[in-house]
Amino acid sequence: MIDGSVRESPPGVADIGASVDVACVDAAPAGPTPGGRLKVALKALDVSGLTAGWALAAVVTTGRSAAGPLDPLQLGLLAFVGVAVSLMAMASKRLWLSRVCAVRSAELEALGETAVISALAVLVVGDFMSYTGPARFGVTGAVASFVLVMAGRTAYSSWLRRARRSGRYVRRLVLVGTGARAAELAELIGAHPEAGYSIVGRCGPPGEPVGDVSTTDGQLRWLGGYADASRIVADVGADGALVVAGTMPVGHLNRTVRTLMRSGTHVHLSSGMRGISHHRLIPLPVAREPLFYVERTSLTRSQLTLKRTLDLVLGSLLLVVLAPVTLLAALAVKLGDGGPVLFRQERVGRDGRHFTLLKLRTMVPDAERRIIDLTARNDRSGGPLFKLHHDPRVTRVGRFLRATSIDELPQLLNVVGGDMSLVGPRPALPTEVAHFDDELRQRGRVLPGITGLWQVEARDDPSFSSYRRLDLYYVENWSISLDLAILARTVGAVLIRGGRMFLAASRDR
Repeated sequence: MIDGSVRESPPGVADIGASVDVACVDAAPAGPTPGGRLKVALKALDVSGLTAGWALAAVVTTGRSAAGPLDPLQLGLLAFVGVAVSLMAMASKRLWLSRVCAVRSAELEALGETAVISALAVLVVGDFMSYTGPARFGVTGAVASFVLVMAGRTAYSSWLRRARRSGRYVRRLVLVGTGARAAELAELIGAHPEAGYSIVGRCGPPGEPVGDVSTTDGQLRWLGGYADASRIVADVGADGALVVAGTMPVGHLNRTVRTLMRSGTHVHLSSGMRGISHHRLIPLPVAREPLFYVERTSLTRSQLTLKRTLDLVLGSLLLVVLAPVTLLAALAVKLGDGGPVLFRQERVGRDGRHFTLLKLRTMVPDAERRIIDLTARNDRSGGPLFKLHHDPRVTRVGRFLRATSIDELPQLLNVVGGDMSLVGPRPALPTEVAHFDDELRQRGRVLPGITGLWQVEARDDPSFSSYRRLDLYYVENWSISLDLAILARTVGAVLIRGGRMFLAASRDR
């Protein structure tokens, strides 16, 4: 993160500072440090997007006023106002701080508010200047700059996540705590290197042997007791500490956190809860004690009606708009090997009801018969799901369709028909559901989706635990705003994957 402040917990684990959706940089003090350079790069990217957006508004607006030709100097000044106000709004909303921009929904909301503020500012200044241009200049500039800034941040986030997977821009943390909860957090961070964290060891109750210990904590190097946490962080060259609050006495917790903060250590504090969205934690102090009120969630009739309306309207629109793409893809599948165009498969939907899922075929016609020979090579660990990153059954056309998600377009028919939603847990096979425990079967409380939290958060994560954690988080914390954030991330992810495939194909020529 940029400022070392705490961040939203990852979906499924409500622990501050363990986010897996990272868009900003870790440990970025001012100066020529790698983090500092990344912070400057992100700001430069935002300035470029804002400038391009307002410049585009000036170009498309020039000469279109009913009162006659517009003064280029007026347009230039108003574009400058739009950029300047946007930057001030972004700074006031702390959009360069990780605890804001690392949470995609919060980032989208803050950028949207910034766009509205900049548009209003341009309209007010234009009116003060007796500007006779159309009001669409302010609207066009705000919308264009929002889209370009969001696109730039999406590309930046994708690049940074890849860099962190390779070990760059990673914050080293000392885990302060013990027990199963500490082990879960260590496992979570180890499974998500793109979050930009690395656990270098842990502090726990005094008296435990130094070295690798085999306890409920797993194989974590014990570095010392709670009282030594601040010194240990400095000795091992760590950047921060992750304090597991629920595993230590209150007295130790308060002393340890205060000592770490006084030494300048970045402190990340686990809440001890899992599966609870940070939006549902409302600060409600009692006698100045930092307590939280946890809001309940329920799928009300009005919410479900709104979700269904969104599915019908947007699903129908996408069916029409993307029909040419679907037809061309279907033609490519047919010409590829002469087999059937559509792939039909029985899946489990809401409340356990079965339905037929539709996809463009991306595998050889006898793919389901050949799965037996490939079971031993399953990349999905720890559960009943089957996935091969380099599946030999996938056709050449199928690889492109999968990378761009075009193969999923026929499922818009499932959405309009009411068997699926645009957003939700991916529909599971009956054989997979048969191995789900009672808790995981709660994912059937909502309609399955074409895209979902698991797809945008952990598409390439082979662990079944991520699948379980993210699906249950979605069911527990569903909202329209979460659906919209997932849809926005899906569009960005598809564009990035398509761009990578295009570049790779260009290099191979």
